[in-house]
Amino acid sequence: MKENFKLALHIYQDAEMASYTLTKLLRDLEDRDNKIKKTTEDVLKEYEEWKSKMEKFLKKNNIKIDETTLFEKMMANMGIKKEVKKDNSDSSIADMLIKGVSMGSIDMEKKISEHKDDVSSEELGYAKDFLKFQEKTIDIFKKYL
Repeated sequence: MKENFKLALHIYQDAEMASYTLTKLLRDLEDRDNKIKKTTEDVLKEYEEWKSKMEKFLKKNNIKIDETTLFEKMMANMGIKKEVKKDNSDSSIADMLIKGVSMGSIDMEKKISEHKDDVSSEELGYAKDFLKFQEKTIDIFKKYL
């Protein structure tokens, strides 16, 4: 079995992008009285922990980490600003976050299915745990709908 580290790279990139977008969202909500802010901060911390964990794992295995492109970040930032400007209710924000995390979890499921035979049991375990985290995050945000 030749390890390709695609799952760990995907987790890193997903966690990096989620950290970036949640940070931007929290800045946009800074002067607003949304109940969802504390939950979003807690989820952000978990994404940052995943990013850090995968960064260490990849570096330990001498794998080059590709950061999210500036274009991807700009597009995410514009989408957040547009949504918050249109409707900044907790329900609307929860809906936006659930859609984003759901897309990520579907993608993670596909990647696990594609690469489960190409990665170490440690890496596969990380991927499955990350997927569980995403599913839990969706459930957490559903409370705000």
